Amino acid sequence: MITRRAFFPAAAGSLLQAQRPSRKMNVVMFMTDDHGAWAMGAYGCGQMHTPNLDKLAAGGARFTRAFACTPVCSPSRMTWITGRIPSVHGVQDWLVPDDSFGVNTKLWLEGHKPYSQVLADNGYTLGMCGKWHMGNDDKPQHGFTFWSTVPGGGGPYRNPEFVKNGKRGVINEYKTDAVGDSALEFLDTVKDKPFYLLMPFYAPHTPFEYQPEKYREHYNDTSFSCFPNTPAHAWQNRGLRAHHGNKASMHAYSALISGVDANVGRVIKKLEEMGVRDNTLIVFTADQGWNAGHHGVWGKGNGTWPFNMYEESIRVPLIWNHPGKIAPGQVLTPMVSSYDYYPSILDYLGIQAPRDPKRPGRSYAPFLRGERPAWDNRLYFEYSFVRGVRSETLKYIRRTPEWPSELYDLERDPGETKNLADDPQYQTLRRSLDTDLDQWFARHGAPVQDQWRGTTKQKLTVYSR
Repeated sequence: MITRRAFFPAAAGSLLQAQRPSRKMNVVMFMTDDHGAWAMGAYGCGQMHTPNLDKLAAGGARFTRAFACTPVCSPSRMTWITGRIPSVHGVQDWLVPDDSFGVNTKLWLEGHKPYSQVLADNGYTLGMCGKWHMGNDDKPQHGFTFWSTVPGGGGPYRNPEFVKNGKRGVINEYKTDAVGDSALEFLDTVKDKPFYLLMPFYAPHTPFEYQPEKYREHYNDTSFSCFPNTPAHAWQNRGLRAHHGNKASMHAYSALISGVDANVGRVIKKLEEMGVRDNTLIVFTADQGWNAGHHGVWGKGNGTWPFNMYEESIRVPLIWNHPGKIAPGQVLTPMVSSYDYYPSILDYLGIQAPRDPKRPGRSYAPFLRGERPAWDNRLYFEYSFVRGVRSETLKYIRRTPEWPSELYDLERDPGETKNLADDPQYQTLRRSLDTDLDQWFARHGAPVQDQWRGTTKQKLTVYSR
């Protein structure tokens, strides 16, 4: 019988207590969209032009095993901000425009207490500049007082129509730069008040129709060796199939990331000019990952039908940088999830998180303070009819019965190429994993897996391949 003791370690001990900060710190949280951890210089892709992000990583803490709970935007963002999993917060897939803004939109965050509201209740001034995509998109909510966004989840990068603090209008510039402009405008309003700036970029999400030459020129002579040249997956989403092996798509994706990097640099420069950089925590991450030829897939979780949870779909960059507070040059290896951000950011800021048994997250802030708490390296994932669990050595992806499930031995097969779900030698282990999944999701308020539709009222997209 095959066992994996690493998969069921002893219960983690209580996190070590640490001294809380004596004064309120500012926070800037940058978030990209559809950005795999692999697509950055600091994470090993030397051809990716990301000097500002690489400098943040070198000067702070870089997590090497950070994951999103869900490999698609709206439910993932809901988990980042509420700390709850999709079948509990109720958004199971990306929100179509009718559900995201306008007269028919729903208040998807109603009944939840996002960390943003907790920060506002504790004296923070909050600004949101960029992609919201969690409903009621054009209106400030849940503690935010400054609001600049393009309602909905996408749209063109050239001359987008923004809604800024209730006023709608076309901005005649590149969308990523417009997000940066709004962030600088917010910073001009905060004066001496503690602030939290949420800056979720639209890039490098499609469309790939336009990137300014100043961001494209970094790649004019690039071989794009970080993009695997693999045959298309049999389950590939046909709407993205044309990107396979397409150097124009690789160039566009890379340039979109460099546009983000440049605007991160603009914000850092502004913080320095304001004299608040040393008292400002910067967090950089992505809502979920992205495959660009990895596993034969272009896309994220919905890059295939049925949905996938390949490593590149769920693994995200995660950097925390705070001069004088977080030691530079750290490479942190605990496995952390997007649902861990809620308790972690509040813990780091010295704010008590409200009790909620439906939030599964743990604070990883002790690692950032130089401590080494006991930590169970085991994470859980969910995307509508798909649930999964990952440990140091195993990944089990369980779909509802109409679709095949997957089990990978990551020690022997880190590339997830051999599905062992039906291997006779792994059936005892698989039954244990089934029990583990059922118990964990039930403990945090989720229905049984085949009743996943019961917790959402959104219009679900119909997929095909």
